[in-house]
Amino acid sequence: MAEEQQQKAQGIPPRYDLNAKWDACLDITMRRLTYSSLAGAFTALLFFRSPVTRWASVAFAAGVGIGSAYTDCSYIFDGFPQKVSSSEVSSISSGSP
Repeated sequence: MAEEQQQKAQGIPPRYDLNAKWDACLDITMRRLTYSSLAGAFTALLFFRSPVTRWASVAFAAGVGIGSAYTDCSYIFDGFPQKVSSSEVSSISSGSP
């Protein structure tokens, strides 16, 4: 019984394992949301006196955390974008085909 489950688990390549991808994505999102919100709250307590600006600081930091997590999750699901070689960059910047 345990051997069959091990074979099934080994049968799915990591590239196609959606459960592992979702787990990693949720983990990244929760960590970044929590850490950035705490950093925003700490910064707000240090620099702002008004409750409105403090909440705005926390909301901004949470948005940065969610945006960062969204970017990494899109890389997890879709793969990293292809790197541009230096010859392509130089031809683009010089305007030659």
